[in-house]
This record gives sequence, structure tokens and C-alpha cells, in this order.
Amino acid sequence: MLRKIPLALVGLTVGGTLTVIGIVAYALDYATLNLAGLFYGVPLLLGGLALKAAELKPIPYSVPVSPEIVALRESQATPTQDQVLKDVTRYRYGQEAHLDESLARVGLSPTDDERPELMSLQEKAIDGAYALVLHFYSPLVSLEKWQQQQEKITKFFGPNIKTEITQPEENWVDLALIKS
Repeated sequence: MLRKIPLALVGLTVGGTLTVIGIVAYALDYATLNLAGLFYGVPLLLGGLALKAAELKPIPYSVPVSPEIVALRESQATPTQDQVLKDVTRYRYGQEAHLDESLARVGLSPTDDERPELMSLQEKAIDGAYALVLHFYSPLVSLEKWQQQQEKITKFFGPNIKTEITQPEENWVDLALIKS
């Protein structure tokens, strides 16, 4: 549950509240409360604003996850699949895009402008095995380039995973990380 609460919102709410309390205390001549409110409130407010500017929102599911798929994930998912799922479904700070470093390492992000963008994800069963499917908007990196890098992608995401790369429609690429 805490992964779903943006840290920036906490900083903005607490910092804003303390700052307002400090300003009101200043107007009412409560020196101690004024000092505490402004001393803690302004830095928290500024920190919240900085985090908001560097915030990367969680990736949504394209299809709701059924209880059967949750049970399959719990029994079959590899540590890599679990880590990818946790990383892309929580708020991130200070990153340009989800999986930006991973895409760069496998040769699919020559520049920030050309990087494919993760837009949604799906969990499903493929031939009885748990699969995490990542839906990328990839107008500048062709399907052929993705397929050329498939072996490298498979090695990058670790043991006990095979990958499938498909193109459901133009400019879109689906990368399935399947438990092998």
C-alpha cells in the first residue's frame, strides 16, 4: 500500500501544513510554534516540490490481474520478474523513464529521444507459465532492432526466463518475460 503513495505528496502535504501553521503562529505572535512551523515546514515543502518535479508515476496494467494469475505469479515468478514488476508499479524519483538503464544496457536506447517508452504491463499465462508482458511505445526503434537484441535481452533478464517479442500494431512492441 505504501508503494502507491507518492513521497512527493507526503512532502507537499506535511510541509505545506507546517508552513501554514508557522505563518499563522507568526501572525498570532507564538514565537516557538512560528519557529518550529517555518523551520520544518519550508524545507519539507521545498523537498516535496523537488520530488514532484522528478517523479515518475507507476505504470498501469493494460488488463486487470485475475486471482489465477496472482497465484501463478506467487508460485512461478523468478526474482527478476518480481523485481521488474515492483520497480515499474511504484513511484520512482530521479529517473528519466522506467527501465531506462535496462534498455540502454541491451542496446535499445541509443539516445534519450529514441528510447522506447514503457506504457503499460500485463501479467498472464503463456503455455502454463507465468509471463510478465511489457508494452512499449517504440516509434524510433524498429521491431527488427528488438529482435536482433533478443538474445541479449534474454541474458540480461537472467536465468529461467525466455523472451518473446511481438508487434501488436505499428510503433508498439510487446516484450514478454516468460518463466522457463
